[in-house]
Amino acid sequence: MLKGLKTLQKDKLQNDLISGLIIALVSIPISMGYAQIAGLPPQYGLYGSVLPVVLFALFSSSPQYIFGVDAAPAALVGGTLAGLSVAEGSKEAKALVPVITFFVGVWLLLFTLIRFGRLTRFVSSPVMGGFITGICTTIILMQTPKLFGGRSGTGEIRELIPHIIGEFKTSFNPYSLSLAVICITVIQLFRRLAPKIPASAGVMVIAAAAQFLFDFCGKLGVNTLPAVERGLGRIALPDFSLESCYTGIVSGFTIALVIAAETLLAEHNFAMKNDYKLDDGSEMLAFTVCNLGAAFIGVCPVNGSVSRTSMNDQFGGRSQLTSLTAAAAMAAILMFGTGFISYLPIPVLTSIVVCALWSGTEFSLARKLLKSSRKEFWIFTAAFAGVLIFGTIYGVVIGVILSFLNVILRESRPSTSFLGVALTATFSSQTSERSPMRLKRRSKRTRST
Repeated sequence: MLKGLKTLQKDKLQNDLISGLIIALVSIPISMGYAQIAGLPPQYGLYGSVLPVVLFALFSSSPQYIFGVDAAPAALVGGTLAGLSVAEGSKEAKALVPVITFFVGVWLLLFTLIRFGRLTRFVSSPVMGGFITGICTTIILMQTPKLFGGRSGTGEIRELIPHIIGEFKTSFNPYSLSLAVICITVIQLFRRLAPKIPASAGVMVIAAAAQFLFDFCGKLGVNTLPAVERGLGRIALPDFSLESCYTGIVSGFTIALVIAAETLLAEHNFAMKNDYKLDDGSEMLAFTVCNLGAAFIGVCPVNGSVSRTSMNDQFGGRSQLTSLTAAAAMAAILMFGTGFISYLPIPVLTSIVVCALWSGTEFSLARKLLKSSRKEFWIFTAAFAGVLIFGTIYGVVIGVILSFLNVILRESRPSTSFLGVALTATFSSQTSERSPMRLKRRSKRTRST
C-alpha cells in the first residue's frame, strides 16, 4: 500500500493539488455520462469517483495513473442490460449492475493470482502507442456530438461516425459549437504559450460564473449538466440471485479482461514516457480492490482513465496525491456543491476532455517509426486501427500477434555486419610505404578474419 504516494515531492505538491481539483471537475460530466451508458442514474457516476479512486491511490504502484468510471466497462454493462431488456435507471438495473461489478472484481482477483500482468512484457512500444492513440481517438469521437449540442455515442468507429452525422442533423446548435471552438482555442494557446497556467480550470470557472450571472446557456439553448441529489450514496451488499450471478459471471469475465488489458497497457505507456517502473502484481490487486469497493456502493465497474491521466500528465501531477485530492473534491461537491453542477456548460467540459485526449495521442511516435522502421510503423497502425474498428481487446490482440511475428522474423534473419574495415584502415596507415600487392594481400586476410 501507499506505493503511489512515495513519489510525493514538495516542489511538485502544488501541481498534484491543482491537477486533482481539475480532474475532479472534469470527472463530473464524464462520470455522469458513463453511468447513464451503463444503465444507472447519472449521480452513480459521481459515487464511483470517490471510494474506488481512494482505493486505487492506496494500492497502486503508479504515481500518476487515474482510476474511475470509464467508457469501455460502462458500454459493456450497458450492452448486457440492453440484451436482457432491462430499462435504464430502473430498480432492476440498480440491483443487477453491482452484481456484475462484484464478479468483475472476482475475475480480476483470479487474474492477479495467475499473474496476468506478465503478459504486458511481450507488448512492444509500437503496440502500446497504437493502442493508446486508438483509445484516445475513439473517446474523442464519442464526445464529439456534445461539442455541438448532441449526445455522446458508444461503440466503435462504424457506429460512431453515423451517430455523429445523425446528431449533427437533429441536434446541431451553432452557439454550442462556437463556445467549444473558443474554449479549445484558448486551452491550446495557453498550452503552447504559457503551459504552467491551468487554462482548463480557468475556462471552466469563467463559464460557470457567466452561466450563474447571466444564464447565457438558457438563452442560447446550450446544454448544461443536470442537477443531482446531495449525498455520497450508500454502502450495501449486492443483491445476489441465481440469475444475476450467472449474468455477472459471464459478462464479468469479458469486462475484467478489458479492464486488465487496457489499464495495464496504458499504465506501462505512461511509465515508459515518464521513466518510472510499475509492479504489475500491485496494479492487478488495485484493480480488484477498486471494483469490489465499487460493487458495494452500487456503481458500474471502474477502469483506468486515459483521458484523466493525460490531463494529470499535462498539469504535472507526479504522485497519487492527485487521486486523493480529486476524490476529496468530488466528495465535497456531492455533500455541499451539487447546485454548482447545474451551472457547468457541457460544451466547455467536453472541450477540456477533448484537449486532454488529443495530448495523449502518439501520432508523433508513428511519424518517427515511419522514418526509422516501416515494420514497427505498420504494427502501430494495426493496433490503432484494430482499436478503432474492432474495439479494445481485438486491437490489443492484433498488435500483440504482429509483435510476435516481428520478433520471429527478426530472430530468423539476424542482422549481419561487415567487420574489419577500420582495421584495414589502420593497417593501411601503418604500412603506407609497403608495396600495393602486399597491402592487397593483408586486406584480404583482414576481411577473412
